[in-house]
Amino acid sequence: MTRTNLRSVSIGPDHDKPALSNGQKTFNSLIRQIEKRRKQLRAWETVTPTFQQQYIDELLPLERTSITLQIRMVHCLDQAYAQKELTKAERRKIAMVIADLAGDLVQDNEAGEGTELKAIYDKYSPTSYDSQMAAEVDGLKSILETVLGVDLGDDVDLDSPEGLLQRAQAHIQQGQAEAAEKRAERDVRRAKRKKSPKQQAAEARAQEQQAHLSLSIREVYRKLASTLHPDRETDPQERDRKTRLMQRVNEAYQKNNLLHLLELQLELEHIDQRFLNRMSEERLKHYNTILREQVRELDQEILRVESAFRYAYGLDPFEAVSPDTVLRNLAMDLKEIGHNIRTLEEDLAAFEDIKNVKRWLKRVPLIRAASTFDAMPF
Repeated sequence: MTRTNLRSVSIGPDHDKPALSNGQKTFNSLIRQIEKRRKQLRAWETVTPTFQQQYIDELLPLERTSITLQIRMVHCLDQAYAQKELTKAERRKIAMVIADLAGDLVQDNEAGEGTELKAIYDKYSPTSYDSQMAAEVDGLKSILETVLGVDLGDDVDLDSPEGLLQRAQAHIQQGQAEAAEKRAERDVRRAKRKKSPKQQAAEARAQEQQAHLSLSIREVYRKLASTLHPDRETDPQERDRKTRLMQRVNEAYQKNNLLHLLELQLELEHIDQRFLNRMSEERLKHYNTILREQVRELDQEILRVESAFRYAYGLDPFEAVSPDTVLRNLAMDLKEIGHNIRTLEEDLAAFEDIKNVKRWLKRVPLIRAASTFDAMPF
C-alpha cells in the first residue's frame, strides 16, 4: 500500500438539510475507519524496515554474544562443581543451575556445541536430555491427539516438538480440505434441488444487490476512465500523467476500492463537496455496503501483516504488536540483553575465585520450572 496525497472524502451538512442522515453518518464513520486502518498499514510499512535493520545489526549480535557467554558459564560452573570448598547444598544448587542453563542452550546449539552441552546436562539432571525431550513430546502428542481426535502415529518424524506440530498441522489441513469438499458436494446437491419461492426470492434479492454494488463501482470507474484514457491525449507529458493516473484507477477498480476511486474523483475535480453532500440515500446505501467490505478487507490485511511480523521475529503468536510500540520494545530488549551480558562478563571474571562462586550461589534465584527447557534468568 503506497501513500497518496488525496483529498479527504466526507459528507458535510448541506444548507437545505443541516443535520446529517443516518446513511450520511454511516458513510463518514466508515471513511474514518478506513483511514484509521490505512494509517496503521502505512505505519507498518514505515517501521518494519527500521525494526529489521536494528534486529539484524544490533539484537542478533548481542544474542550470539549472550549465548557464547552462557556456554562459558556452563563450563565454568561444571569446573567449579568439583571444588572441595563447596558444601553439599551448594553442589545441589549448582547442579540445578547447570542443568537448567545447559538444557536451554542445547536447543540453540544442536549443530555446534550441542553434543557437549547435552552431556553436561545429562551429568547433572536426574533424567537425560533425550528422555526429557521424549517425555515432553509424548505429553504434547497426547494433548494434540485428544484435541484433534486423531492418531498422529509413532514414526521417527515425531521425535521432536517441531515434527509433531508439523504432523498435527498436516492433519488439520487435511481435515479442512475434507470439510471443504463435503461443503462443496452439499452445495451441489442443494443446487440441484428445486428451490422454494422464498429461497428463489432471497437469491434474486442477493443477486440484485450485488448487481447494484458492481454498478456503483463501475459507474465511478467509467467516468474516470472516460476522462483519463491516455490514447485520447496528444500531448506527450499529459499522456504520461494520464497513464499513471489510469493505472491507479485500474488498480482501485480491480480491488473494488470505492474510496480510492472517490478520492481520485475529488483530486481530478470530477466531483465536489456539493455532490458528496447531496448523494441520494439509495446511492449511500450501496456505497456503505462497499465501504464495509473495504473495512473487513483492511482488517484482514492488518491481521496478515501482524501475524507475519510475529512469525519473522519469533514472537508469541498471541502477543499484541503495534507499529507504535515495536521499536520501543526492541530498545527495551536491547537494553536488557546488554545488561545481562555485562552481568555475565562480571560473574565469569569473578568466578576465578571459588569464594565468589559461593557468594553468587547465595543470591542467584533458582525456580524450577515446569519444563526443564524453560529459560533460566540471568
